[in-house]
Amino acid sequence: MLPSHLNGHSALGRRRPRLSAAAGESPAAAGVEAAAPLEEHDRIYFQAYSHLGIHETMIKDRVRTDAYHAAIMRHQKFIEGKVVLDVGCGTGILSVFCARAGAKRVYAVEACEIVVQAREIVKANNLTDQIVVIHGRVEDVDLEEKVDVIISEWMGYMLLYESMLPSVLFARDKWLKPGGLILPSHATLFMAPVTNRERYEDSVDFWRDVYGINMSALVPLAKKFTSEEPSIETIGGENVISWPSVFKRFDCYNFTAEEFKSITSKYKVSSMMLAPIHGFGFWFEVEFNEPIESSHNFPSSLDPLEIIQKKRRRSSEDIVLSTAPEDEPTHWQQTILYFPDPIEVKQDQIIEGSVTVSQSEENPRFLNIHLECL
Repeated sequence: MLPSHLNGHSALGRRRPRLSAAAGESPAAAGVEAAAPLEEHDRIYFQAYSHLGIHETMIKDRVRTDAYHAAIMRHQKFIEGKVVLDVGCGTGILSVFCARAGAKRVYAVEACEIVVQAREIVKANNLTDQIVVIHGRVEDVDLEEKVDVIISEWMGYMLLYESMLPSVLFARDKWLKPGGLILPSHATLFMAPVTNRERYEDSVDFWRDVYGINMSALVPLAKKFTSEEPSIETIGGENVISWPSVFKRFDCYNFTAEEFKSITSKYKVSSMMLAPIHGFGFWFEVEFNEPIESSHNFPSSLDPLEIIQKKRRRSSEDIVLSTAPEDEPTHWQQTILYFPDPIEVKQDQIIEGSVTVSQSEENPRFLNIHLECL
């Protein structure tokens, strides 16, 4: 198999429309105190999150929102009467959940201008005595005290896109009390070879005969377009041709921002069928565990059999938010790295290689992805 190199400088923002740099109202005009000056990539990023449609999409994702609400109630003993930090609170829905679970105080930190509406929501729900809404990046704000709990919905496409996890880790190191709770506490990014003949034919082979016109000259360009950036789409379990491999497991109690800058993982899987591999699919799951569970129940890697056994051992009390193809769809869908040309494999054939995911130097919110299939 030939190596495939994919550089994912993806301009596709998580579940949001693209906004021009000039779009939106200034903080001063909106009645928001000016936050610390932002670098250009952060300014555009937070400006995009001022668009209501993003928050509507996230909140309407019942898999996502129900998982967070269930996790808060599951860990109510850690929240009731305690101090919570909500990193990137958006509309403030998770802060409200925490306040209703009995939190003494919730610091709801948000850098985008939706913070205006977040304050109004807090007031409308009579929670101004519990929730303090702060406009700014968590890296720039000052809190009056250390916190007992950090909660954040930081996951992007392919888990890591948008690079919000380092902000959570910064908050952990600066503001979380020893033994404090982080929600979610753990995350796992999975990968597996996928076959998707219909998608390939629709994107590439389509150009060979267009209304009876030979447009094959566009096929090389179509292959380049299909493979040069990750594709966000929904696939089913039938598209996955091997057991998944774990790209990386993240323990939010111990993982560091330095480790986030570049992550390399080798994979080795066996094809379950005779089929063309059109690329690799990535998806993730996050868990909501107590700190004491962290070091004992979260090994750094898992083989496919251990993944299955781990799922079977889960009890009804375990809270897991999964974006796997076989589970209920979410707005994250799956991330597919397509090859320019499919690779034919036989049943039980070994497929192996490596993947490196690193932050883009031009824009730390973007990722570079280098995948090799040997």
